[in-house]
Amino acid sequence: MLRALGQITLGLIALGLLAQPATAQEEVELELVLLADSSGSIDNAEILFQRQGYASAITDPAVLAAIANTAYGRIAVSYVEWGQSDSQDVVVPWRIIAGPEDAADFAGALMVPPRRAYGRNGIGAALIFGRDLIEANAITGWRRIIDFSADSTGNFNGPSIAEGRAAVLAAGITINGLAVACRQCPTGGGDGRALAAEFAERIIGGPGAFVIAAEGGQAFAEAVRRKLILEISGRPLAAPLVAAADTAGPIPPAALAAIRARH
Repeated sequence: MLRALGQITLGLIALGLLAQPATAQEEVELELVLLADSSGSIDNAEILFQRQGYASAITDPAVLAAIANTAYGRIAVSYVEWGQSDSQDVVVPWRIIAGPEDAADFAGALMVPPRRAYGRNGIGAALIFGRDLIEANAITGWRRIIDFSADSTGNFNGPSIAEGRAAVLAAGITINGLAVACRQCPTGGGDGRALAAEFAERIIGGPGAFVIAAEGGQAFAEAVRRKLILEISGRPLAAPLVAAADTAGPIPPAALAAIRARH
């Protein structure tokens, strides 16, 4: 899986790294911040794996079809890695993606910068950073979403998760979640569904908010792809917990009850 993603990445870089940044007064249906975990539990190989997963997903034909089907035929996207409360890095600034070339440029640019975000989880600060990034851009979008990914809901410094979440929701921005139990375990390495339930209780919010669980390497790439399609298309969901390919099934009632009892 990693070899295949690496080959995809090399091909994307060959297509070019010169996508134009978003300019003033751009109008899109969706402004999307991809807020990816770069905390102390994530090593450099996992950072690369995450970036490869997003690079593959943003260039996927189904994702491109969803973009083409939006009101303006384009979306605005930025990729940010987050660590402790004072460590967030804009890996790829705002880009307008309107077709395969734009997507390939975004994917290529994603693979170039070194890792620059570190430290123990500062989730509340990361959410506020994502809000500020959306509020400060020169883009007008009908929908504004933070796509937050992490392997836990621990928050060890900075604003609390509740404070960060409230600040984002007060700005009219939706928070969706990607609960990552294990990025590089081929057959899974944790209870992604239980983690997704914690995301549903503590992190996601806003109109149409949802969380997807990913367990294992193959599930991570598929979960990112599926999540982007849902976010871009704006499809209404029957429930906030969405299963990825190998995490199908409802959250066990006992797990949900235990999580609710803690919060």
